[in-house]
Amino acid sequence: MPTERRIERHQLPYFLKVYNRLTDKPVGSLGNVSQDGLMLISQLPMMVGVDFELRVKLPGNAGRPQFIDFTANCLWCHEDVTPHYYDAGFALQRASAEYRQLVSDLRHYFSFYPLQASA
Repeated sequence: MPTERRIERHQLPYFLKVYNRLTDKPVGSLGNVSQDGLMLISQLPMMVGVDFELRVKLPGNAGRPQFIDFTANCLWCHEDVTPHYYDAGFALQRASAEYRQLVSDLRHYFSFYPLQASA
């Protein structure tokens, strides 16, 4: 397995919470995302090699949250530089259209574009 990844990642300066889809309990926050996976920051270590049923909740219309559900396999987990936190890398089993849209929206929101010079 390669140790160096070549997938473009986008750091999330403000964390979005991730929940266990079956229990609705929070499991951590998004650290970064790509079209094929994510990094989760959690206060508990994640089991490597296990599939997790996960959910991201976003603000929706009329005060109702929008749910983005997905299944992801934990590939690795290690202690974060912040004491008592863990980083875990996940590969998505199937990226839904909603998840792909979330990644696209986050990429657009957190990207910097050069301003056009006016004449």
